[in-house]
Amino acid sequence: MNHPPRQDADHTRTTGSAAASAPDAVAAVAPGRRRVLRTALAASGWVALAAALVLPGGSPLRWVPVLAFVAFCPGLALLLPFAAAPRRPAPALSAPGHAPAPALSAPALSAPLSLSLAALTATALHLADAFSTVAFLGALALLTTGAAALPGRRRE
Repeated sequence: MNHPPRQDADHTRTTGSAAASAPDAVAAVAPGRRRVLRTALAASGWVALAAALVLPGGSPLRWVPVLAFVAFCPGLALLLPFAAAPRRPAPALSAPGHAPAPALSAPALSAPLSLSLAALTATALHLADAFSTVAFLGALALLTTGAAALPGRRRE
């Protein structure tokens, strides 16, 4: 006997008719705020690089911005252009047997994407025998700035 997927009443009450997917979660941001987000993402790498160059080695003021940047910003900058156009409202229920995606899926996807880019960047720099903190953060900052400058999807 096949039963239709059950939608939890509390979930509907807190998230509306359906939760947003990763691109939809970022697409919900107003255009003016999206520009601020793009600017902040573009500047975040350069702030992390400046913190790494200026502040002393063991200082939390040095490693907190660097860690936050490396862990989230490149991936979020790459996800942002794909989410720029608002989408049609999602159906009330997702595919049978699957729960709706949580609203925090954009940050959840940005972390593994960012860490993968960091691993690829570090590997490439090691293979080129050019690894340093400045080269590593500079390459990621350049990639993040370029990705934040990409135009978003147009409305269909």
